[in-house]
Amino acid sequence: MVDLLIAGGGPVGLAAAIRGADAGLKVVVAEPRTGILDKACGEGLMPGALREFTDLGVSIDGGRAFDGVRYWQGTSSVAAGFPAGPGLGVRRTVLYGALRDRAESAGVTWVQERIEGVEQRADGITASGIEARWLLAADGLGSRIAQHVGLVAPAPRWARFGIRRHFAVAPWSDMVEVHWSPRAEAYVTPVSDDEVGVAILFYGKGRFDDLIADFPALQDRLHSPTTSAKGAGPFWRIPPRRTAGRVVLVGDAAGFLDPLTGEGLRHGLASARVAIDAILADRPDRYEAAWPKIIRRYRWLTAGLLFLGNRSWTRERIVPVAARCPWIFRRVVHLLSE
Repeated sequence: MVDLLIAGGGPVGLAAAIRGADAGLKVVVAEPRTGILDKACGEGLMPGALREFTDLGVSIDGGRAFDGVRYWQGTSSVAAGFPAGPGLGVRRTVLYGALRDRAESAGVTWVQERIEGVEQRADGITASGIEARWLLAADGLGSRIAQHVGLVAPAPRWARFGIRRHFAVAPWSDMVEVHWSPRAEAYVTPVSDDEVGVAILFYGKGRFDDLIADFPALQDRLHSPTTSAKGAGPFWRIPPRRTAGRVVLVGDAAGFLDPLTGEGLRHGLASARVAIDAILADRPDRYEAAWPKIIRRYRWLTAGLLFLGNRSWTRERIVPVAARCPWIFRRVVHLLSE
C-alpha cells in the first residue's frame, strides 16, 4: 500500500506529490497522458505563485519576468506594478518540465492511469488496482473523482470559456496586458524574449480568429502564430465539499471561479500545501475548514469583477473609471500579487 495516490499530473498534482514525498510519504501520481503536458491558460505566474514554487524547491529555467498589470479599453489604460518583485511569464510546458524534474528527484512514482472508480475503506482506498491510504484528486475542472464520490459541482452560472495561442513576436511591454472589448478580455503575457501568449476569456462560443478581431490594435501585432488554439472551460465550478472520506480534492477540482484575476494557480498550490499538512495529521477536516480562507479574497475579487463585466453599462466603464482612480487599481493589483 502506498501512502498517497494523486490523480492528475498537472502543476497542482505535482506540487502535492513533491510536498508529500519531501515529508516522507510514498507517493504515486496517476496520469493518463504521456509526454510534456500543456493546458490552455494565461501562463503568467503572479509573485505569490512564484513564492510557492520557490518554497517547493522548483527551479524554472526560462520565461520572462513581468512587473505588473496594465488594463486597456479603447484608448483608456491604467497600470500598476507589483510592490514586492516581478511575476514570471512562462510556457506551461516549461513549468511542467521543471515540476516533473523536481518530483522525480523527490522519489515520486508515476503510473499511466486514469483514476475514475474509487473503493473506500476505513483505513484507505483502492483505485485502478492501487491501494493507498489517501487519494488526492487533482484532475481538474469536471473532476471524475469528485463526481464518483458525490462531490458534484453545480452547473456554471455563466458559460464562460478560455482560448489561448502563442505568437512569435518580441514582447512590447514589461507588464501583462489585459484588453477589454464588449464581449471578451484578451490577456497578453510575455513568455520569452521572442514570444507572447494571448489568452481570450469569453461567454458562449467563439473561435480565436473571430474573437481577436475585437481587438484591432492587438491583432495588428500578431502575425506569426507558433501554436494552434487551445481551449478550456466552462469555468465556475464549486463543489459542495472538498473531502469525502479519504478522498481530498485540490486545485481546480476543489473549486475554481474564473481565470480573470490570474490567481488560480497560486490558490491551487496553496490548497495542495494545506491538504498535505492535513493528510500528515490524519485530519482532513482541517483542510475542509481552511479551504474557504485560502480562496476568500480571490473569490470576492473575481466575483466582483465578473459582476461588473456582465453588465454592458459597467463593463464599458471599468478601465476609464480605473484610469481616473488609479489608486483603486493599484490596490487590487497589490492584493493579487501577495
